[in-house]
Amino acid sequence: MPYSAEHKSRTRKRIVECARILFNRHGFSEVSIDTVMAEAGLTRGGFYNHFRNKNELYAEAVASFLNGRGKEWRDEAGVDPVNGGPQSVKDMIESYLSARHLGDLEGQCPMIALPSDVARATPDVRAAYESLLRAMIWLFENNLTDQGDKRSKAVGLAALCVGGMVLSRTLDDAELAEEVREVSKSIALGQVETSNEPGGEPSLF
Repeated sequence: MPYSAEHKSRTRKRIVECARILFNRHGFSEVSIDTVMAEAGLTRGGFYNHFRNKNELYAEAVASFLNGRGKEWRDEAGVDPVNGGPQSVKDMIESYLSARHLGDLEGQCPMIALPSDVARATPDVRAAYESLLRAMIWLFENNLTDQGDKRSKAVGLAALCVGGMVLSRTLDDAELAEEVREVSKSIALGQVETSNEPGGEPSLF
């Protein structure tokens, strides 16, 4: 008896989430299809019922963060992407540039965990990665006040968040890594005004 569409969808999601965690932990080249399927409790043969190859899985694993683990920690931080205003921008910065996020290797945003891999990846993987950055920029721009160039400020805040975390993650000197993260957070928070209310259209982020 063939599996239902619902069962197939659940299985695919389980494969993607296991792959996302493994890619975060080990990088693209060190994770095999066999490893992913074993982590998901499945056999290699079932992989091709869902994906053409590992690159396709990688792209979906990167994209899945936006409304998967990423949404979970945005909700935990109280971030309202649509109507949260400047306070949501600050909450997003605090959460993204937190020690907890830095230490969560399996749950980290792919923009932090996988930049070197993505730079050498296929166009669909790079497009998925870019969509995460665009979503972060949108959240900041939508919720900032009308003072100044919101777009430029939003791009700068995203660069501080991601860049600060990438540097912190790669440094062996724990004291310097902490300094980079904290200074990036302090500068980013200092750019956010909290006097006005936001406007804009909803986003997936």
